[in-house]
Amino acid sequence: MSDPQQRIDTLVKSSDVVLFMKGNASFPMCGFSGRAIQILKACGVDAKALKTVNVLEDEEIRQGIKEYSNWPTIPQLYVKGEFVGGSDIMMEMYESGELLQVLGTQAS
Repeated sequence: MSDPQQRIDTLVKSSDVVLFMKGNASFPMCGFSGRAIQILKACGVDAKALKTVNVLEDEEIRQGIKEYSNWPTIPQLYVKGEFVGGSDIMMEMYESGELLQVLGTQAS
């Protein structure tokens, strides 16, 4: 599977909650990725249920995810195969309670 778009599609569908980010959940490599992880933790997302993809490890994924979602920035959150948004949208959705509904979780 050499096509980056196919690889991304497989990753997006590999888990209910997928976050394309810089770094990983234990060691975010940018403030926006760190904020995205904190929002997911606050929403009660189990670390075992969260799949993170470190875009810094794969340039094809780093560029391809922007095309896949038609969204220019990273991090990018996908829930059940659907694009949710970046850290700003995640924060807005968290504050309104909408993100908990999308994730189907309880705030911790």
